[in-house]
Amino acid sequence: MLHIQKNSDAVIIVIHEIYGLNQHMKGFCESLSKQGFDVICPNLLDRETPFEYSQEEAAYRHFMENVGFTTALNKIKDMLSDIKDEYQKIFLLGFSAGATVAWLCSEEGCVDAIVGYYGSRIRNYAELAPQCPALLFFPLEEPSFNVDELISALERKNVEVHKFSGEHGFSDPYNSNYHVESAQKAFSKMMKFFMEH
Repeated sequence: MLHIQKNSDAVIIVIHEIYGLNQHMKGFCESLSKQGFDVICPNLLDRETPFEYSQEEAAYRHFMENVGFTTALNKIKDMLSDIKDEYQKIFLLGFSAGATVAWLCSEEGCVDAIVGYYGSRIRNYAELAPQCPALLFFPLEEPSFNVDELISALERKNVEVHKFSGEHGFSDPYNSNYHVESAQKAFSKMMKFFMEH
């Protein structure tokens, strides 16, 4: 687990993608802490070493067989109940599989807002009605589903969705799909969103 304390009354729980607590997650957590937030990024994989991007299939299989959305959701819920009295504001931020977990946590009473980057599996839970403001980012295209159809399905109270140039992984400087401009735009939208809530 990565835990950066700034003695803030607001915390951001970062939920990693299938690869685990890798360089991208560590760098992103550092950037958030520089904005004055306490940051916690639990290691949901129960293994020390994150997967490499070249091991995508193995990482996906490991996540689905050994973690899965239910276990990940329960781990985050346990963490929320452990820290809910320590902070005035609790935000969740998830990437890919982690974005879907953040989306599933948006029904929890103690969560003040969630942000999800390219949570493609959100399509399996599109009917969920967040109890807190939710900001979702998607790339222009995803290989496994129609982004515009999902965005239409998600239009409801508390949900704000933005589409950015690039592909899945556009905010990750270590990923071949990194898109500098989209990454910067998404980051500033996210920070504005956290500050407003």
